[in-house]
Amino acid sequence: MSLGPLNIGLVVPESGPSGIFGPSCSASAELAINEINARGGILGREVVATPIDGGSADPCAVASRIRNKVEFKTLDALVGWHTSALRREIVDTVGGRIPYVYTAVYEGGEAADGVFTTGEVPEAQVWPALEWMSNECGVRSWFVVGSDYVWPRRTLGRIVARVGSISGILGRDVIIRTATFLPLGTSQFDSVIDEIACSDADAVLILLLGQDAVEFNRKFAERGLHRDYVRLSPLMDENMLLAGGEGTAEQLYSVSGFFDTLTTGHSLDFGSRYAKHFGPSAPPLTSPGESCYEGVQLLAELSERSRSIEVASLSREAERSLQYDSPRGRVRFESHHLAQDVYIAKAGGLDFDIVARVASA
Repeated sequence: MSLGPLNIGLVVPESGPSGIFGPSCSASAELAINEINARGGILGREVVATPIDGGSADPCAVASRIRNKVEFKTLDALVGWHTSALRREIVDTVGGRIPYVYTAVYEGGEAADGVFTTGEVPEAQVWPALEWMSNECGVRSWFVVGSDYVWPRRTLGRIVARVGSISGILGRDVIIRTATFLPLGTSQFDSVIDEIACSDADAVLILLLGQDAVEFNRKFAERGLHRDYVRLSPLMDENMLLAGGEGTAEQLYSVSGFFDTLTTGHSLDFGSRYAKHFGPSAPPLTSPGESCYEGVQLLAELSERSRSIEVASLSREAERSLQYDSPRGRVRFESHHLAQDVYIAKAGGLDFDIVARVASA
C-alpha cells in the first residue's frame, strides 16, 4: 500500500532580518525536490514541501506550529535555514520525533537526537579565515559587531575558548579588541560605528544577520570607514551585496562553503541546473539558498542508504562516514555533521572573487 507523499517542512525565513535569504532558500530547495522526484522520490514516495516562515521574531510560536503539524502527522521531516534560536526551540519541542536537517552556518555543538547539520562551524570557517587574514593581509586586531542571539555570541565564545581570552593576544598574532552585540532588527549603528572609528582595531568581524548586516555596511560606507577597515563576515552572501550596493563592498570579505562564483565542476553544474530550472527571473543563487538544496539532498541520501525515514535508522546511518557529491564538491558526512571545503572571497563590486580555500572536507 502506498504511503503517499513524503512531506518536508521547509523552515526558511520569509520575514524579519533574515528574510533577505528566503527566496534563494525556497528556490534551491524546490530544485532539489524536483530533481529527487525525477529520480523516483525518496523510497518511492513523491517529495512535497510545506513552507514554514522561520524568520518570525517569536521562535516559540514557530516551534509550536511545527509541533502541531508533527502531532497531526502532516510532516515527515524538517529541513531549513534559520537562526540558532529557532533551532533550539524546534529541538526542545519536537526533537527526535522526525528527522531535522539544519542547514545554516551556526556556532557548532548540536548533538540532539535526529538533528543533522550541514552548515559551517567556527573552527572550520571563522578561525581559518582569521588566520588567513593575518597571514595574507596583515590583519591582526579585530573589532567584533554581532546580532544579540545565540550564533554570534557562541561563535565568538568558541573562538576565544580555542585561543585565549578576549581583549588580549589570542595567538598567531590575532587580537580581539572588543565585541558589541546589537538587537536583531536594529537600524541604530551610529554608536558602534563611533566605537570602531575610535578603536585601534584594523578590521571588523561582522556577525550580524541578514538585513542588519546590509544596513551596517551602508552606514559604515557612508562614514567612509570602508576605505580604512577590512571587514570579514561568515554570513555575507551575493544577495546582501546586491542589497548593500556597490559602494559598500570595498575591503569586504566573506567566508563560506559555497559562492555563486565558485568555479569547481560541481558548483558550475549546479548553477547551470538552477538557471535552467528557474530562468532569468531566478532569485540570486546564494550560500544560504544552496544550503537548503544541500539539506534536502542529504535527507534523501540518508534515507536511501538506510532504507527508512525513521530517526533511529537515519541516525545509525549518520554515525558512519559517508561521502557524496554536492554543489560544494565532494563532501563527507559523519557524526551528524557535514565536512566540506571552505573558501574565503573578496567582494568585487556586486559579486565575490574567490581568493583562497581555507579549510578542506
